[in-house]
Amino acid sequence: MRKALAGLTTRGRSFVAAGTTAIVCAFVLGERDLLRAGVLVLVLPLLSTMAVSRTRYRLACARRLEPARLPVGHEARMDLRLENVSRLPSGLLMVEDRVPHSLGGRARFVLDRIEPQGSRQLSYRVRSEVRGRYRVGPLTVRLADPFGMVELVRSFSLTDTLTVTPRVVALPQELPGGAWAGGGDSIARAVATAGEDDVAPREYRHGDDLRRVHWRSTARRGELMVRREEQHWQSSGTLFLDTRRMAYWGEGPSSSFEQAVSIAASIGVQLGRSGLGLRFVTDQGEALPRMSGAGGGTAGDGSGAGGFEGPLLEALAMARMSKNRSLTAGLAALRGAGGTGANGTGRDGDGLVVAVLGVLSAEEAGTVASARRGNGTSIAVIVDAAPPRHAAEPDGGDRGEAQARLLRAAGWRVIVVRSAAELAGAWASSGDPSSRDDRDLARGVS
Repeated sequence: MRKALAGLTTRGRSFVAAGTTAIVCAFVLGERDLLRAGVLVLVLPLLSTMAVSRTRYRLACARRLEPARLPVGHEARMDLRLENVSRLPSGLLMVEDRVPHSLGGRARFVLDRIEPQGSRQLSYRVRSEVRGRYRVGPLTVRLADPFGMVELVRSFSLTDTLTVTPRVVALPQELPGGAWAGGGDSIARAVATAGEDDVAPREYRHGDDLRRVHWRSTARRGELMVRREEQHWQSSGTLFLDTRRMAYWGEGPSSSFEQAVSIAASIGVQLGRSGLGLRFVTDQGEALPRMSGAGGGTAGDGSGAGGFEGPLLEALAMARMSKNRSLTAGLAALRGAGGTGANGTGRDGDGLVVAVLGVLSAEEAGTVASARRGNGTSIAVIVDAAPPRHAAEPDGGDRGEAQARLLRAAGWRVIVVRSAAELAGAWASSGDPSSRDDRDLARGVS
């Protein structure tokens, strides 16, 4: 009853106040007719409250969100099934599903009546232009009396989680021309460094080629042993994302940071589907350990299953700008992780490294340049979407090109873009490590 009284509407509270006032005035003035009117006005909302509080509707709710993960700008469908599992028909029901404002706001429905053991199907669509993870629900049902005096809210506990991933730009399937994505070790390399006698053979299995029988191990073990099949090089790589707030400009979906996140997602998806074993590193350290790539899906649909693509998109959906002012921790993780090969030497230095960076200072560019090691290909994608700092600067992109020259001198292949939409063309033309931007050639840069 206490909860029901708390559910009095503005009309119900007005009736209670008017009835109480009339009763007090009736005692003061000695007016019996005013007393009767006051009691009637006061009792009406109380009776409505009692009637609603004693309502024994039993409702069941089932919900389904399809898909549960989608890129920005796409729609998801929410299907609700509300069932009356009691023996009494329901009255007027106002149904509301809690939806974050970024997905379009609350979804509201009015159901006139649900017969006993009957059900109603409800559906609506949600769409977001802002990546992130959103909680949808729970569903609430509002019960009201015919006079509009009281309104009770009953809520279900079920909710759904919608993950909105960054926009993915389709890139050429092949790696930039001449890019070396090697890394890891093979049995052939172990043979070359340690000798054939140190190769670990295994027991003979039915169907094995007799030409691979290792006779020396067979004589030593007293059972037929065969050489293991040669294991090829495991292609590997690292995706690095600079998330420092100071390196980007703007707010919202059009900011340069959002462009960087979209670029990182596009590159990570393309490299993962190429079969590379990838890990994800930010300026704060390693965010995802190395995972093997997985095929399947269509670029941009956000539905890639397994492998590196799914965890990467989940991580980038929740990526936020950091307050870090240095790339030291991230570059240390970029250089230091990965383990060793069969010969005891580090192997990650031979893998592909793709770094998505904001605008760098000259000192930061030098630090990034020194992070390159080994014989692997290192590609830096600089997102230079900031406006000019001074009116005399005709093009804000010149600052990005100044730092690009420092990176190229250290052996990095550099791509300077303003948005994710420019990435596909720039990615395809980044094959020649000795190439220079047209503006560099015009200035006579060698």
